[in-house]
Amino acid sequence: MTDDAHPGPIRALVLGGGGLAGIAWEVGVLVGLAEGGVDLSLADRVVGTSAGSIVGTLLTTGVDLAAVHEEHLAGEASGTSGPPATLDMEALGAQLVAAMDGARDAGEMRARMGAWALAADTPPESERRAIIDARLPVKKWPKTDLRISAVDAETGELAVFTCDARVELVDAVAASCAVPGVWPPMTAAKRRYIDGGIASIVHVARADDDGFEIQGAADRVLVVAPLDPPAGGPFPSVTQEVERRQESHPDTDALAILADETSLAAFGTNVLDPSAMPASARAGRAQGQAWADEVARRWS
Repeated sequence: MTDDAHPGPIRALVLGGGGLAGIAWEVGVLVGLAEGGVDLSLADRVVGTSAGSIVGTLLTTGVDLAAVHEEHLAGEASGTSGPPATLDMEALGAQLVAAMDGARDAGEMRARMGAWALAADTPPESERRAIIDARLPVKKWPKTDLRISAVDAETGELAVFTCDARVELVDAVAASCAVPGVWPPMTAAKRRYIDGGIASIVHVARADDDGFEIQGAADRVLVVAPLDPPAGGPFPSVTQEVERRQESHPDTDALAILADETSLAAFGTNVLDPSAMPASARAGRAQGQAWADEVARRWS
């Protein structure tokens, strides 16, 4: 599967959505893996959805994740979290189910979610963009093939932003993080977008799209996902996405690190609550340390 012009296997990192708790947990996992000798900054492709778009951007733009992790442990990152917000997963799930009712396809369901988000009473875009901007020390697209997912609020179509998209990095991340009903749909390239998690919490398949420098499907895929939708819901679970990916690419390898019971308990009932970040960061780091040997064996 390796492209002739690329030395060694093509390695892709897929980072899923999960709110502020998910950001802290994912950074913790990456720090724990690094302590075990696994440097994920060497990934050839990084796919980020919602919280994963923040973490993927931090990783690929060379930000010191260990320092970010210490901020999460100390609760200092709450200064960039913005006004208090609540993500009611049951209510959002119910809205998704309602949007599915009678929809011709997933695109129509997502367009209905976009219409609901556009009509919702949320903070102004400018306020939300400033919050995302404050979370990203580096505003320029990285050289690494970073892919950020979002959903067009009007058409329901999936957008995958890259450095080729002529969209500012902050705008791409803000779009990917625009949780419907909580944050406003965000403008990028004169279109308004909602959270990429409305199409998939991880977008595993995007790890195999041809890149702007490296062609071909990934040989190694590592998925790091704090949230895992239940099977039978509006979209596949992380496990189902990984299994489908393996069926279509049997000669490659995919591995998923999902939040364990300790991590899920750390998240609490509201993943947008900044107070959940310290415990989530600790739990993520512990999982990263525990997975380091397995990831090192399969990532190389």
